[in-house]
Amino acid sequence: MNDDRSTPVASQDGHGQRVTELLTADVGGLSRAADLLRLGGLVAFPTETVYGLGADATNPRAVAGIYAAKERPSFNPLISHLPDIAAAEREGVFEQDAARLAEAFWPGPLTLVVPRAETSRICDLATAGLDSVALRVPGLPLARDLLTLVGRPVAAPSANRSGRISPTRADHVLADLIDRIDAVIDGGGTNVGLESTIISCLDGEMRLLRPGGVPREAIEEVLGRKLLDGAAPTEEEAPLAPGMLESHYAPRAEVRLDAEEVRPGEGALLFGRNRPPGIENAGAIRNLSESGDLVEAAANLFAHLRGLDDARVPAIAVVPIPAHGLGEAINDRLRRAAAPR
Repeated sequence: MNDDRSTPVASQDGHGQRVTELLTADVGGLSRAADLLRLGGLVAFPTETVYGLGADATNPRAVAGIYAAKERPSFNPLISHLPDIAAAEREGVFEQDAARLAEAFWPGPLTLVVPRAETSRICDLATAGLDSVALRVPGLPLARDLLTLVGRPVAAPSANRSGRISPTRADHVLADLIDRIDAVIDGGGTNVGLESTIISCLDGEMRLLRPGGVPREAIEEVLGRKLLDGAAPTEEEAPLAPGMLESHYAPRAEVRLDAEEVRPGEGALLFGRNRPPGIENAGAIRNLSESGDLVEAAANLFAHLRGLDDARVPAIAVVPIPAHGLGEAINDRLRRAAAPR
């Protein structure tokens, strides 16, 4: 593969517009995607959590392209993805607790924020200038195959415009980023549907920065103790990891949490078999899980928020969601979606 990083790749039509390629999830598609990434291009690809917008994490110009495509604040650091633990250990320092979590949950939906290793190739722009790095080995074999072909850390936040609903299918990516990125690998729908859990492993403390695809309880069982809670950054502070800004995952419609009734014309986001008063006057209805399964609810969350938003309802009434297990992560995303813009 060509190792020239001088100019980001962008296919163009006859009018000089960037053209986004739709790639198949096979050997040819992965090879094309890896070539684009190594040349400084932007490629969206599926993981088990959501679709990520990938760029060579060692190439500042490529990483700058992520921020431009997403319209993302440059102070918000990015998660770098690796094909295996050995590759991650070249980028970060894994002390005992971090190593235990990596062994227990990688490959999988867990991101670890660890001290940056002296051997790290990840550029300062991807870490937002911090002395730490956010690393993950994704659970989807297709994603790891791509990372192996690239041979470098790949920075990959969710493949959507900053603050909007995260994508769980290739068409979600295209709706937000078509003609802004070089390619999308169509690997079908994601099976977890929520971003990774993020744990800070710094200064001897283990903090939950963002709940996600691995429940808090499972992590605490491996550690043998409770996790500390990480606070949202102030306006003067840079976040330690993605997904910590207060307003995030936001649809166009206002989001109303713990709704006990549905107001006329509102969209309704339901859970289980509960039907709140006023449901007959809803402008649109989606149910995260008829059976009350939190795993199914997590997988459906972003697609259902998009569906309600596409119905152009003025507001989305969300019924109460249990807070245990993956419910903690679901409620976290809903709270951020409802935060003031």
